[in-house]
Amino acid sequence: MVFLVNFARVVFAPLLEPLKAHFGVSATVIGLIATLVWLGSALPRIPTGYLLTRVARHRVVLGAGIVLTVSAGLTAFAPNITVLAVGAFAMGTASAVYFIAANPLVSELYPDRVGRAIGIHGMASQLAAAIAPVFVGLLLTMVEWRDVLKLLMVVTAAVTVVYFVVVGRTELPDAGATDRDLLTAFRRQWPIILSGVAIIGATGFVWNGLFNWYPSYLHQTKHLSLETGRTLLTVVFAAGVPAFFLTGRLADRVPHVPLMLSILGGFIVCLLALTAAQGLAAIVGVSLVLGYVIHSLFPALDTYLLDSLPDENRASAYAVYSGLAMIGQAAGSSIVGALLDAGFLFDTVFRTFSIGLIAILFVLVALHRADRLPTAAATS
Repeated sequence: MVFLVNFARVVFAPLLEPLKAHFGVSATVIGLIATLVWLGSALPRIPTGYLLTRVARHRVVLGAGIVLTVSAGLTAFAPNITVLAVGAFAMGTASAVYFIAANPLVSELYPDRVGRAIGIHGMASQLAAAIAPVFVGLLLTMVEWRDVLKLLMVVTAAVTVVYFVVVGRTELPDAGATDRDLLTAFRRQWPIILSGVAIIGATGFVWNGLFNWYPSYLHQTKHLSLETGRTLLTVVFAAGVPAFFLTGRLADRVPHVPLMLSILGGFIVCLLALTAAQGLAAIVGVSLVLGYVIHSLFPALDTYLLDSLPDENRASAYAVYSGLAMIGQAAGSSIVGALLDAGFLFDTVFRTFSIGLIAILFVLVALHRADRLPTAAATS
């Protein structure tokens, strides 16, 4: 299930150019479609956290499968750009519902190995991101974009049925039984929630704007073909597969905050290196390191929160953190599209973003040295 919900979020990256041509819209409009997927993956997260105070986690995961099946079908048969936008938002919604319910569930299934469990779960998610660009690109040589989404609809329906059968035969933990008050969770855990948002918010915004436009960026700025650009997007995502697993294990062994700040610094270096890289070999090398570094941040952050938060606050506090963080991230692709339409070059945009991230990192390091960034959640 995690493979499919993440596939639904990243499938629009290789589809941007075909959708732009089919509907005859601008870069700003088609960038907004990608943004709507991520807004859909952001806005319902806090409401899902409230839902989890009333409904068992495994049932919410089942609901996510149903939502993705229906929304993929709606998007596949979209007659115009408006319906496409609604379907894209709904596909993102399915991922929001899934991750807010499933990540706490995974951490509660393996309470002594949270980082490792989150890393494996994230690795399965990342496989979808790694496969999507090349797989979709291959499909587009044989079928049209609608058929890609129809296939997603059919496979999701089948997997949802299998999940329903398996969960009925599995003994599930009741660690979240006391997590019944979203507002209280936020009031108690706001320091660690806002620390997580500060680390991932702007970084995720830049990453969203980068990967959704990656093939176009490499084509227009580095003079590579769109097919090569899609392949290198796969390289970026594929490098994240071991990153989830290895960093998840590492997060169980080292202090969380220094690990996260180090990864953020590494991402800034990689982004600047990408704008400077020339030639296929250099771009491939930077893409590999970039993919590993940025995808290391996600299991590090999730372990930081889920390993620290107590049972009575875990899902609620995680939902608030995730919802606040995702709202800022979602606009990345549309902002990049708007800047392109305004006449700015890709490299100018990404270098400016890097300067902003450097400023944020400087502030976070200063706060950490002053012992103002929490290293653990509040206890009851």
